[in-house]
Amino acid sequence: MKSTTLLLALLASCVLPLPAMAADAPRTARPTGSDNFYRSPTVTGKRVSFRNQYQMEVVGTLYQPEGLPRGSRAPAVVVGHPMGAVKEQSSQLYAQKLAEQGFVTLAIDLSFWGESGGAPRHLVAPEIYSDDISAAVDFLSTQAYVDPDRIGGLGICGSGSFVISAAKIDPRIKAIATVSMYDMGAAARQGLNNGQSLDQRKAVIQSATDQRLAEFKGGTAVYVPGTVNKLDADTPAIQREFFDFYRTPRGAYTPKGDTAEQTTQPLFSSLVKFMNFYPFNDIETISPRPMLFVSGDAAHSREFSEDAYQRAGQPKELHWVKGAGHVDLYDRTNLIPFEKLTTFFQRGLAGK
Repeated sequence: MKSTTLLLALLASCVLPLPAMAADAPRTARPTGSDNFYRSPTVTGKRVSFRNQYQMEVVGTLYQPEGLPRGSRAPAVVVGHPMGAVKEQSSQLYAQKLAEQGFVTLAIDLSFWGESGGAPRHLVAPEIYSDDISAAVDFLSTQAYVDPDRIGGLGICGSGSFVISAAKIDPRIKAIATVSMYDMGAAARQGLNNGQSLDQRKAVIQSATDQRLAEFKGGTAVYVPGTVNKLDADTPAIQREFFDFYRTPRGAYTPKGDTAEQTTQPLFSSLVKFMNFYPFNDIETISPRPMLFVSGDAAHSREFSEDAYQRAGQPKELHWVKGAGHVDLYDRTNLIPFEKLTTFFQRGLAGK
């Protein structure tokens, strides 16, 4: 594989080099309000599994609020995790908080990640990721206590783009919200703020193609460190932001068959599939179903929520969380606007 290691690592986590911070700079203490592994006292969760249209097993945690009236049908929300993460990272927190407000929620592992099926592991496959969300809608639609006409979708980080992709061709997703969204296609093609040149893009494509052939011939699979496992003097600031979640007790989780250090490590030879992913094309066709885009006003990823909002049809809303960065909205319960999300889904899933 060609010598493009730094560029590839940055692409895998969708960031570009920023001024390095000193390696011996003091580590930030666990942020105020961070509670990734929250367990609700009023919500019941259970492991469920079902198959997507590719006949791959999708595994999720289904949450039900206590006290649902017998024989009633509640609104439901599918929740997707950040790209390269697993359901135990961020999405189960959101799912429980929404379930506390009366929704049935389903936090899923996307195919090739966590407990869900798919080989080789950590394959980048945006079309299949989007189908996983529709498969979750299939599953929820068959549950006696869910109203199939009142199902919404919530995507965090990369799953924001997958939820949008699914909603464009799945009208059963009646309300769509994203938090700290990444357009995984745009990030792969041009990086943040259009910082990746065409020549750099072509270099990544060539390297990935070379690696794909090497693996076809029996070579060892290569995984790109989307989140580094060690900080040094050259670690970019945004990588440090991800490290503080994925590589510390704040958010580190060991999926079945993996180690905590393997989350956010996509299969390099498949990474370029994102370059053919255009989730915001035709986003206006989702209208008149409502859309809500939530982002920290200090988030490095804010450009993607702004872009989606500008392109989307009505009704739509862009909600800024003052002072919040990208990863802050993964788990900082003192910043995440759960009330805003609750009101959005209550109105969007009110039914006729």
